[in-house]
Amino acid sequence: MKVIAALALWVALFHQGYSNTLDSCRGRCGYGTDNNFSCQCNPSCERYNDCCSDYTAACKAETSCSGRCGEKYNSQNKCHCNSKCAQYNNCCSDFTDLCDSNGGGGVITDADIKAVSEVLYALDSNKASASELILEPQALIPDSQTNSKSDLSPRRLFQYVDEGTLFSRPTYAALLALLDNYHRMTGQTENFTPQQLAEQDTFLRETMSNTELGRELFAFLYTKGIYASEAEFIRDLKMMWFGLYSRYNKKMDSSGFEHIFAGEIKGGKVSGFHNWIQFYLLEKKGQLNYYSHSFNGPWMAYPDVMGMQFMWEGYFKQVGSAIIGCSPEFDLAMYSLCYITRPGKQCRLSLGGKELIIQTYTWENSFYSNGKKFIASAFPATPN
Repeated sequence: MKVIAALALWVALFHQGYSNTLDSCRGRCGYGTDNNFSCQCNPSCERYNDCCSDYTAACKAETSCSGRCGEKYNSQNKCHCNSKCAQYNNCCSDFTDLCDSNGGGGVITDADIKAVSEVLYALDSNKASASELILEPQALIPDSQTNSKSDLSPRRLFQYVDEGTLFSRPTYAALLALLDNYHRMTGQTENFTPQQLAEQDTFLRETMSNTELGRELFAFLYTKGIYASEAEFIRDLKMMWFGLYSRYNKKMDSSGFEHIFAGEIKGGKVSGFHNWIQFYLLEKKGQLNYYSHSFNGPWMAYPDVMGMQFMWEGYFKQVGSAIIGCSPEFDLAMYSLCYITRPGKQCRLSLGGKELIIQTYTWENSFYSNGKKFIASAFPATPN
């Protein structure tokens, strides 16, 4: 009987300890939302009132500048709150709000971007699962051979996509409605029907206003003073992504969306084209021939990142990098976040604890809204 009683006590203590682990922030500070836990330990938990009871003690003391502004450098600290932390890109996420007298809400640190990208990564509930998307990458080539134009992969890259599940979702359907609205050749003026213009509004509404991921991106930019309202945010995205400008021969022939999501042909080769869904659709139709890939990201689930070589009906793309398996809202959010906060520069994201660099470019030849610059391009940069 004593043995049974001792065993029962051990089981009770084990379950108590296991439960306490699920309700604790120990070892979880800064992670994205995880539905396997009953409470959260990320920067958004205070907004959603689902923080673990030890969130402040376990996380904010380590990752906040509260009471630490101007402190001496200590290599043991997870982030820093002194005058040089911005220079070394290791400030705590609230450094600008609490310590930077020259900052104000509009200054966004690399640490801020990495923190919010982790949250957005965790919120991508519409991403493809391993059973909904099956790839066969085949040939991996070194960077020195990306311009060889050799078809080293006899089979398609996309072996299977569960269209019935994925493409029926509102954000996917909204993207699909847009992809056939463009002339791929630069130098041809783009003219949109009222229905096609409405499809642009639907895409922004479904991806940014009707998803938790899109609302989280707006909330982040709002707290940083970038936008004063959601309406202003959506209006700016509409011009930034869909506003037309001229890439060739003074024709209003291009936009950020067309370049990045649909792809273009300029100077006898593929220009832009950084969306996995467009790649899949054209490959399925037999209009795109996958040759090889020069890099594949470290992620073991979707979204992942690949740099592909391919031929699009006689036009070659040397490295068409894309985030693979993500939802349309995640694609739009990552590129928008990076363009708004790091226009024309490299933008360092963190997805599941692994770094992703997005390179953005601004369009310098025309403007909108009193000097704002259209997005020229954005894509995953080749790892060093």
